[in-house]
Amino acid sequence: GSQYYSAAAVNAASVRACNYYKAGTSVGGYPHTYNNYEGFTFAYSGPYQEFPILASGALYSGGSPGADRVIINTACKQAGTITHTGASGNNFVKCT
Repeated sequence: GSQYYSAAAVNAASVRACNYYKAGTSVGGYPHTYNNYEGFTFAYSGPYQEFPILASGALYSGGSPGADRVIINTACKQAGTITHTGASGNNFVKCT
């Protein structure tokens, strides 16, 4: 899509996802397992967790997750970003 996120915004969302994951907690059902059914190649190997990244710049705290996600692995490495925008059904496309 046309949405742009700074490295700092991606990092902030990834850190938030990691903190929830390590604590075994969630907000609005996130983070949760991302199975990579699309077969994307990420910077790090899985297993993966997905967490919303918001166009508003706010950190996700529940409610509508929007279309965009950061992907971390269970070692809390930033693996990539994906979006529902431009994908069919409930699928994702990878961000560049």
